[in-house]
Amino acid sequence: MELDPYLDPGKVTYNERVRALTIFGAAVRQGLYGNCQQTASGTVSTAISAVGQEIAMAGGSDFNPVKISGTNKFLHPIDRMLKGFRNEDPATVKKLPIEVDVPELLVKCAAKEGATAQEKRVADLTLVAFYYLLRVGEYTSRYRNSKEKTNRGRSGKKKRKKKTVNFRVSDVTFFKKDGRGRLRQLPSDASAVDIMSADGATLLLTDQKNGWKNVQITGHAKLCPVRALGRIIVDIRSFTTASTEWLSAFQGKKGTQHVTPKDVSRALKAAARELKYEEERGIPIDRIDTHSLRAGGANALSLAGFSEHQIQKMGRWRSATFKEYISDQLSNFTDGMSKAMSTTFQFVNIAAGTLRDVTGALAPAAA
Repeated sequence: MELDPYLDPGKVTYNERVRALTIFGAAVRQGLYGNCQQTASGTVSTAISAVGQEIAMAGGSDFNPVKISGTNKFLHPIDRMLKGFRNEDPATVKKLPIEVDVPELLVKCAAKEGATAQEKRVADLTLVAFYYLLRVGEYTSRYRNSKEKTNRGRSGKKKRKKKTVNFRVSDVTFFKKDGRGRLRQLPSDASAVDIMSADGATLLLTDQKNGWKNVQITGHAKLCPVRALGRIIVDIRSFTTASTEWLSAFQGKKGTQHVTPKDVSRALKAAARELKYEEERGIPIDRIDTHSLRAGGANALSLAGFSEHQIQKMGRWRSATFKEYISDQLSNFTDGMSKAMSTTFQFVNIAAGTLRDVTGALAPAAA
């Protein structure tokens, strides 16, 4: 099909444009641009939208060949095609929340002799992700040996910056109590001894998805997430002085490497299998994945007595989607779940140099 690459309406008829775009959509659907497996309707929609936006940007005009002029709606034939794909898509199987015992088991295993640097980093990151309700893209890298393969696409143009960005060493701040019991910030060059004896730690949100710039969400505890963050920072400092290094970094056999989402997923499934999640709790292993940490953290807070508003604030959800985790799945958990979250872990917001409690007084644990 010999067509103008920009699908210029002065050179390409409407029918030709629609035919080209629907053929492209069908090819994406069949997986011809990937692993030759059928893709979801959302993937097709994203691919077509990307083509339209790329053409609009390259042409230097407001003309988007995939949208109805002056609107954000797909051309009618494309819209009908996508609706057909959605009807054919299998029902979405939601991932189920896990309890804190999964990341805790990983940390215990990582503390044993012979554990690799990768296993240690994965374990600590899962614990931090559970308590801080992190998205997987905030603490892992898509690539093993580098943060990103390249910052440019095939056309040579810079890739668009993603909304969810990774936490860096410089985003972590530790706090210790003074003689009056007040949290005092440790300097950025604090010693390993001070870091590992800290009473609190914050993660600075910088352009995070649905986040608020320069807002710090703090986990205040003597154990678990603060110690996990401490181990991560101390270890990263042992092989680099770069404050921009991602928390996913570890020193592997090939130098600096990164934890990937697949690493976290495999570890969670293995730990859940060891804890007999499927046999004793009725939670299939194939329904446990990286999102189970974030969902599990939200569940732990709910069972500890926190309100939906408080949980939404901690998880940085702008919509009510998080309620799916704390309503539909509660039957999978025991009343005594996650004592660490209900009794020793207090979420605090530190902004503009002041200490302000986000969630209020700790609610009593469920009986």
